[in-house]
This record gives sequence, C-alpha cells and structure tokens, in this order.
Amino acid sequence: MTRLLFLFFTYAFFGWVLETVLVTLKQKKVVNRGFLNGPLCMIYGITAVILTVGLTSLKDNIFFLFVGSSIYATVVELIAGRFLEKYYHGRWWDYSKKKWNFDGYVCLDHSLFWGVLGVIVVKWMNPVLNRFYNANIPILMHTLMWILLAILILDILGTTAVLFKANDRARYDESNRRLAKLTAGLRTKISEVVERRILRAYPLSPKPQEKKEKSKVFAEGCGFYKLFWLFMAGALLGDLAETVFCRIVIGRWMSRSSVVWGPFSIVWGLGIALFTGILYQHRKRPVGFLFAAGTVLGGAFEYFCSVFTEMVFGTIFWDYSDVPFNLAGRINLLYCFFWGIAAVVWFRLVYGKVAGLIERIPLRMGKILTWIMAIFMVCNIAVSSLALGRYQERRAGIPADAPWQQIMDEKYNDEVMRRIYPKAKDIDLRGVPAEAAAGQKQTSEESKVGNY
Repeated sequence: MTRLLFLFFTYAFFGWVLETVLVTLKQKKVVNRGFLNGPLCMIYGITAVILTVGLTSLKDNIFFLFVGSSIYATVVELIAGRFLEKYYHGRWWDYSKKKWNFDGYVCLDHSLFWGVLGVIVVKWMNPVLNRFYNANIPILMHTLMWILLAILILDILGTTAVLFKANDRARYDESNRRLAKLTAGLRTKISEVVERRILRAYPLSPKPQEKKEKSKVFAEGCGFYKLFWLFMAGALLGDLAETVFCRIVIGRWMSRSSVVWGPFSIVWGLGIALFTGILYQHRKRPVGFLFAAGTVLGGAFEYFCSVFTEMVFGTIFWDYSDVPFNLAGRINLLYCFFWGIAAVVWFRLVYGKVAGLIERIPLRMGKILTWIMAIFMVCNIAVSSLALGRYQERRAGIPADAPWQQIMDEKYNDEVMRRIYPKAKDIDLRGVPAEAAAGQKQTSEESKVGNY
C-alpha cells in the first residue's frame, strides 16, 4: 500500500511539473495546473498506479504494454473528465477541436502520448523508483506516505468546499456565527485564491452556479444511484449467464459467483457499471461502435481484474492459456468478442428495461435500499476476501491462530470454497496441467470456460 502511495505521489508530482511547464510555455506565464492547491496532478498518479498494477507483467512486450497503457490511461482521463463535469459542474479540458476525439475529453494523439508515457513508466521509471524506495528506512517511508495522504485528503476537502460553496452555510448558522466572524476573513481569502488559481489553470471551468432543482425521479440519468443498481443487476445477470453457459458447454452446473453470499459476479457488475458510465451518452450509436467499444474495454477490464485478483488473493480465477489468441492466459480474442456482444445486447435490449425498473423505485425508499445494499456488498466482499485469504493459508499449511482464521475455517472450509470457486488455483499453478498440479482432474471443456 505504501509503495503504491509512493508511486502515486511521485507521478502526480511529475505530472504536475509536466502540465505546469507545458501550459506555462503556451500561456507565457506561470500557471499552477493542478486541480488541487498542492503540486499534484492526481490523474497522473492514479494512471501510473493502475498501469503499474495492471501492466507490469507486460513490461517485456513493448507493443502490448503500449496498447494497454493507451487504453487504460484514456479510460481514466475520460472518467475523470466526466466526473469533474458532473460533480463540479464544468468542463476542465476540451479536445473537441482535435481530430479523432471522443466527447472532447480524449483524443487519439493524447492517447498515443499516454501510451508512450506508460511504456516509460512501467519499463524504466518504476524499477528506479522501487530501488529508491527500498534504499530508505521502511518506517520513515510509511510515515511520510500517510502524512502526505492526510494532507492530500485535506486539500481535496478544502478545494471541494470552495467549489461547492459549502463554507457559505456557516454564515447563516446561528450556532457558528461567532466562529464565522473570526474566520470570515481567512475563509474569504482562501476562497479567492483557490478560485483565481482554478480559473487561471482551467479557463474552461465555469464560475459558481446555482444548484439545480433536485429530481423527483430516483436514479435519473447516469449518477451514483443508477450505476450502483446497474452494478447489482450486472453482477446477478452475469453470474446467471456464466452458470448457464457452463451448463451448456460442460454439461453440469458450476458456481460462477465472486462472493460467498449470493450469486453475484463482481467482474460483470463492475463491467456493466463501467461500460454504462463511459458509453451512456453514446448508447444509441450504431451496433458496430458498441461492439468495438465493448471488445476493447472488456478485454482491458478483464485483464486488469485478472492481475488484481491474482495480486490481492494469490489466486487465479480463470486461465485461458489453452485458448487460441490469448494474452498471458488472462484474456483471449474470442472472449473479448463476447464482451463486445454483451455491450450490444446490454444497450440494445436490456439497459432500457433495467433502467426503467430502477427509476420506478420511490425516491426515499430507493436511497435507503441503495445504502443498505451497498453496506451488504461491502461486507460480502470483505468476508469473501477473508475466506479466500484463509483458503490460501490452509493450502500453504498455515495454522489458524487468530480468531478470524478459526471462524473462516469453520464457516468456509475447503469443501465450501471449492464449491464456490471451482476454478480457482494458486499463482504457481498457471501453465501447469491441473491434474499434476492440484491432483484434480479437469476436462478439456472446463479449461476453456472462464469469465467470458
């Protein structure tokens, strides 16, 4: 965690320097280009961490490293632009006048630039930064990273408060009137400095706007509530689809759930929410566009999920090494096409019906149910993580000394875990025949089935 934080802050600072220099040269004056007050461009730090986690295994394959970096960085830039526009009411950069742009937030030349930066970061800069990190005293680096994280959170909250004018509420709060008088001058000064800096750095960002009238329809448009329930629907439908697919191909029922409570496939749920958030404004475009976008985004998304789950849980949940045109056994061309087909089916046949059902939920009840289900899924994922962690410990011969280990052994023993995760195997088993590695016979049909 602290190593990733170190990479985040380092690349966020490098990105801030790069952006500031480029914009300063363009505008002929010094400009703090960061969204925050500190010398950080968070999009660079977030992108660098994602590329480090997702693409380090491809550092010896320059072509796929370049393509993957271009895709991941472009998606991050698009999501960041959409997020800032929706929640901070403004367009912070605009590539609409450039050729081959998408929504004005991303364009081909910037995506190619991101790809080159990704290759440089993963192949050459990360090893240097890791050596620097290892050369320092661990407790010093840990302490420094958490201090920087606390400062970053305060900076985010302060900038957000200015943009939303949340500090104006204190002026009308009787209980805080005395405090408001004492801090009014400082607050006004800070507010003016932040607003002037943001307007200089991002000329396209709007002046403060009045709040729009709240909608009386639950989860209208494509906000948090809509995306959460689409995540839930996608997780359920994805699990059912994979279960039926396994039944047809293999001839028997097989659990395809990602969690220990309920038939939910987290990969499918996140994929549906991600696709909808990115392609919502383009959901009515031609089938070819949706298929191509789904194929590319789905392949990149599944690859990242494979790396992430392997890194966090030490377990391989799917392996396509025996399938033609695969990439490191994590994705393959055929199943990428399945993602493309799923995107077409989702937007053409399913999304409208599911969105209509979600919007029929009463407003107040919908918000309450959302947070109840959100808490349930957080607990579900947490318990599943503990169960998987203990499952790996048991296979490594580690005894159950802590209370949580004993509870996991009692509730989720090896038999239960094999039933929930029938295709999970250890990291060191990748590429080794299942019969020799695990002592469990696996049919050739089963080896071709995964999270398509």
